[in-house]
Amino acid sequence: MATQPVVLLTSDGDLCRIAARFLAARFPDLQVIVESRVSRLSLLKRRSKRLGAVRVAGQAVFWLFAKILHQVSLRRIDDIQRSFGLDPRWPDDHALIKVPSVNSPECLAHLRRLQPPVVLVIGTRIIERKVLSSIPAPFVNYHDGITPKYRGIRGGYWAIAGGDLANFGVTIHLVDPGIDTGAVLYQTRLAPTAKDNYASFPYLQIAAALPLLEKAARDATAGTLRPQTIDLPSQLWSHPTIWDYVRAGLRRGAW
Repeated sequence: MATQPVVLLTSDGDLCRIAARFLAARFPDLQVIVESRVSRLSLLKRRSKRLGAVRVAGQAVFWLFAKILHQVSLRRIDDIQRSFGLDPRWPDDHALIKVPSVNSPECLAHLRRLQPPVVLVIGTRIIERKVLSSIPAPFVNYHDGITPKYRGIRGGYWAIAGGDLANFGVTIHLVDPGIDTGAVLYQTRLAPTAKDNYASFPYLQIAAALPLLEKAARDATAGTLRPQTIDLPSQLWSHPTIWDYVRAGLRRGAW
């Protein structure tokens, strides 16, 4: 009997393409569903209602600065990619399934058609309950931080910004309707070097997470996933503002 393919739900970006290429080399029948990215403008509007206009303005300024920081850090990023064999290109010979959103009727239709044993998730918007319950398969997310202490955005950076170096790492967890609140499957901690910064942290983290994502897919297919509860305080984090970043850089060296 033919096995059903592993599905990757993702969006377009370096880390997403790196993960897709890594997984496709290990799961030849991998199906990659790519959602359209949320526009910065709509994201800013939604966050303004929740966080306030001043904080969101500070985040917007930081986003502009982060683009410059990324360009300045390209040599270090390239070093990390070479060291870990990361390739930021979509996998060869794998047609991408493009959908407007992971929550769209198109995405639901593809999931129901494919009936995968597991759905891996990297870099998408929050997945709605109707999608999570649409097929009898676990949804497994990559998160760039140690949950539940660093839920939300850029958990690794916030650990360093808070002087919590012991909790710079990654989590692979089940997806539930909350924000990074699902039961933990695997976690690993790592130590960035003095050469690393906000722009290069994600590449170190995805390199550490990829073997865990592969393990999650194999364990889910075999029915051997073992969710666990982590005894840490729970907090939700958002993007830093430009003043958050400068303050953490001066106090903690978290550049």
